[in-house]
Amino acid sequence: MSYQPRLKTKYRNEVVPALQEEFNYSSPMQTPRLLKVCINQGVGDATQDKKLVDIAVEQMTQITGQKAVATRARQSISNFKLREGMPIGAKVTLRGDQMYEFFDRLVSVALPRVRDFRGVSDKAFDGRGNYTLGITEQIIFPEIDLDKISKITGMDINIVTSATTDAEALSLLRGLGMPFRNRKTD
Repeated sequence: MSYQPRLKTKYRNEVVPALQEEFNYSSPMQTPRLLKVCINQGVGDATQDKKLVDIAVEQMTQITGQKAVATRARQSISNFKLREGMPIGAKVTLRGDQMYEFFDRLVSVALPRVRDFRGVSDKAFDGRGNYTLGITEQIIFPEIDLDKISKITGMDINIVTSATTDAEALSLLRGLGMPFRNRKTD
């Protein structure tokens, strides 16, 4: 049998039956699932130094295991010394097995490495079942070599699910191991 990510197996064997029971779905195909994970990193100083975008693309490729793409400015903004078409960031969209592998590493390895980590907010849903997470330091990922870091930068991680409501998406992500903050301790 071919390789299957640990989290994908957990989703099929544990999360789907639990969600089916919780929301009274008649078919397992109705249960929400992860569709894609989009990672985006803006490099604000890229207008002065073009090599920063190349460094961001290289680091994001190391973190995700998939080649990152440089994003370009859509329009010129003179106050920011920005011209249309200039590279200003990096992005990656993960689907399938790579998405499950990245999500597993994010939840089980990277997030616990955040300083003073007490869990992620459960209020970052967009109303349609998608979750957005902001990370302030890329050094929480073990793939990054600390000696080669010139500047600590953050990134946005968008988790797109097939859930129609935030409650379904919250249950899905909680079942997959996302460490949400406890309400009682806030």
